[in-house]
Amino acid sequence: MLRLPEGGTTDAEKAILHKLRVWIAALAVACLVCGMGLGALLAGRSSVVAQNDGQSREQIARAPEALSASFAEIARRVEPAVVNIDTVTAAPRIGRVRQKPDGTFGMDDEEEENGDTPKQGEGDKTPDGKTPDKDDKENNSDNNLFEMFRRQINPAPRGVGSGFIVDSKGYILTNNHVIDGATSITVQLEDGTELRGRVVGRDAESDLAVLKVDAGRELPTLKLGDSSACEVGDWVLAIGSPFGLRQTVTAGIVSTKDRQAESGQIVRFIQTDAAINRGNSGGPLVNMRGEVIGVNSQIATSTGDYNGIGFAVPSNEATFVYKQLTAEGNRVRRGYLGIVLQPVRGEFARVYNLPEAKGAIVADIPDREAPAPRAGLQVGDVITEINGQTIKDSLELINKVAATPVGNTIQLTYLRDTEGGATSKLERRTVSVMLGERPATSTRRTRRGNLPPGHPTLDEPEAETPAPSADAAPARPRMGLRLSELTPQLANERNLKGLRGLLVRDVEDGGLADSAGVRSGTIIQRINRAPVNSMTDFERAIAALKPGDAIVLNVAFYDGERVVYNIVQFTFQ
Repeated sequence: MLRLPEGGTTDAEKAILHKLRVWIAALAVACLVCGMGLGALLAGRSSVVAQNDGQSREQIARAPEALSASFAEIARRVEPAVVNIDTVTAAPRIGRVRQKPDGTFGMDDEEEENGDTPKQGEGDKTPDGKTPDKDDKENNSDNNLFEMFRRQINPAPRGVGSGFIVDSKGYILTNNHVIDGATSITVQLEDGTELRGRVVGRDAESDLAVLKVDAGRELPTLKLGDSSACEVGDWVLAIGSPFGLRQTVTAGIVSTKDRQAESGQIVRFIQTDAAINRGNSGGPLVNMRGEVIGVNSQIATSTGDYNGIGFAVPSNEATFVYKQLTAEGNRVRRGYLGIVLQPVRGEFARVYNLPEAKGAIVADIPDREAPAPRAGLQVGDVITEINGQTIKDSLELINKVAATPVGNTIQLTYLRDTEGGATSKLERRTVSVMLGERPATSTRRTRRGNLPPGHPTLDEPEAETPAPSADAAPARPRMGLRLSELTPQLANERNLKGLRGLLVRDVEDGGLADSAGVRSGTIIQRINRAPVNSMTDFERAIAALKPGDAIVLNVAFYDGERVVYNIVQFTFQ
């Protein structure tokens, strides 16, 4: 409390005290006003926060409804252009039903398998024990029951698939396997109209086909989108006729991109978990804009039906094939290098001192007159770029080459091992290659796996060399190989003239080499860039390895027509 000094105050002091009291009162009022304003502001902000929080919760609650509405809208837009495809293939030949020893009637085993009609003979008996004769009117007219059973007539096999209209004039995109072998194709539109389908062109390489129907009017169409723009996790719809149930819509997401479904295929698929079953083949896989990003083609299944994994041909590949089939008919021309490629895996990168496991290895050259070898590429070269763009692996290079017009010239950058030493650096080179035309699947030689099926058996009484001592040590991993040196005589006998290396006599089941795909009859020429012409060379190379080390084998074998070269990559563990 402010106290006045004893003995009174002067006028000047009284004036000062008065002013002080006024300032204190003014300050108190200001604090009160500010407090009221701040309280109101905080109260208003809390109200706004509460309101926004309520809106967020409402939006979250409505999200499934919005997604459902989006699905419904896309289905309404897409379904009119999706068609059902019914096919009929050639009927099997008619077979004769014969009486069995137990008195029943049926086709004998050979007929059931081959579908052949046997000639009439002593084995053909009627139920009353008589031999049928074409001139025997009694047998041919009175025994109507036998006439019903005498021949087994199977109806023509029917198939069902899907497709979608990509041109209002009636051009339809579907799978090649849907119409393969069909003698009659019926296309049913969404409104139930049935039209006869005509094959414009087919491409077994991508499993795509183009049909044409004449509706006498413009038809609704779907737009082929950019499949490279889709991302893992994107929502997609699959529409088609699973089990013949027309206009069935299923939803899922893009599980992964660039999936190779089968060995030897150039197409990398879009994988989805949208339900795809038999009959969905050829139908569209569409994004949330209603654009086709894939053509449903395959499923991975252990039961024959949907197991959660489906594959669609990317729309970019479908666009490429569609344009060529409609322009040139039953033919798709793809660029071709004429070499066998393998991806650079981690083991190869480590052995050859590459900064990362990217690129395509020239594993074999089947034809020395093909475009790539004519330009100078050799077995063992590692292609890293095409037209200045880095390639991820061998399949990416094949796809880029296949998508390049035949006759165009491309620039390939590659690495070559010029010194051959274990620590030597690879020399970087560039070459121009004019592309040829990729042969059709039916005429192109393909190999699956590291080594060929039907490798030669090894029952000759040749001297066998036991596995190296490094294999025998229990504390070390086992290669699981029984080898012998390739003598000139043995090389001539096995059509391997001029080759040097070690002959694989036998492969231990479950061993490292077996798991990597090495088979008997193979010639091992190099291990980790070092030639192996004797057992001593092999033992030296194996002795230097420890668990976890990379192994790269350069191998060769005779496939019945020529010597085939290959590269095997695995880890010593």
